[in-house]
Amino acid sequence: MDRLDRLLATAGPLLRRVDDILAAAGAPPEHRVWDALRRVRLLPGDAAQAVAALRPDELAEAAPELRADARAYAVLAASLPAPGEWTGAAADAYDAARRRAAAHLSGASDGLDERLQASAELADALVTWMRSARDSVAGALADVLASTEAVTLAGAKMDLSAAGEQQAAAEVAAQVLQAVAHSYETGADLLHRSAPLASLR
Repeated sequence: MDRLDRLLATAGPLLRRVDDILAAAGAPPEHRVWDALRRVRLLPGDAAQAVAALRPDELAEAAPELRADARAYAVLAASLPAPGEWTGAAADAYDAARRRAAAHLSGASDGLDERLQASAELADALVTWMRSARDSVAGALADVLASTEAVTLAGAKMDLSAAGEQQAAAEVAAQVLQAVAHSYETGADLLHRSAPLASLR
């Protein structure tokens, strides 16, 4: 359990109240929360839970395994025996096939070892992004829990349509959703930049 998990457990009631107000009464018409809602397309409670579902530690083990496989392909490519003293058309055909297989395994720009190395780099980048996203949303939750808006929304009885409560809910939602939106956009850019890896054959 990291900081986000702990803060989300504490912030759960606040986020549920914010979600209820937004769902029932909306937010002030010109409030910045509307832009954040359009970007994320989730209420803040669901958005925070989506980030909390990211598990970077489960992916962290992938990169070393991918790099080990890349090294194994390089060793295999280097171990393919040359024709030696064998000559003639069959030897030439074998050697051409050996070179193609070796290049497919290692050394070519689209060789298996290069693809595995690129996949390992992507895995590392995704782990870094997941941890950053979790830290960012945890920071937003810490800020809203200490805010005057949280105090406003902490009452046992509430009027969901009251302007002050709508404003407070909108402020909390905007802060959480902006952290999620920024993290989402960073992750989308990372995946966009890695798209050529998926197109390799």
